[in-house]
Amino acid sequence: MKGIVFTEFFDMVDDKMSPEMAEQIIDDVNVESGCAYTAIGTYDYSEMVDLVGALSQRSGVSIPDLQKTYGHHLFSVFVDKYPTMFREGDTAFDVLERVDDTIHREVHKLYPDAELPKFVPTRNDDVSLKLDYTSSRPFADLAEGLIKGCIDHFGEDIIIHREDISPPPQTHTLFTLERVRD
Repeated sequence: MKGIVFTEFFDMVDDKMSPEMAEQIIDDVNVESGCAYTAIGTYDYSEMVDLVGALSQRSGVSIPDLQKTYGHHLFSVFVDKYPTMFREGDTAFDVLERVDDTIHREVHKLYPDAELPKFVPTRNDDVSLKLDYTSSRPFADLAEGLIKGCIDHFGEDIIIHREDISPPPQTHTLFTLERVRD
């Protein structure tokens, strides 16, 4: 995983919990990197699993809820850091439809060695969008948080339905998004 995912995780912990909590979870884990992350470095995804697990133990918040909260936070970071990926007139569906074709392609330009999940969109109308998510890592909850962050960014009224295709850990999930009609 790219280091930005780790550095932003600690920024979220600092902001939403406390710098002391961040220090405590660093003390709780024994990871290869020693928790010395740089935004451009590459680290084993298992370190994120360990960090989220330690945060869950310390905070009492479930791992899925922490991953969703982090995904939501991460989306806002992406908007701030990479505003050119979000065009005027975009909707949440527009952005989510082009995750693989445009956004992940741009990520690969910045980080050629990045191993990214796959989002296959299917949209038949303006009311519903299906996102077939697959990854080699167990981060479907993080993906759900990113999707929710996108929806909230655009201020749209969209319901997310989730079907986990693979057994835990979820590496294949179908998200169906439906616009709420007035």
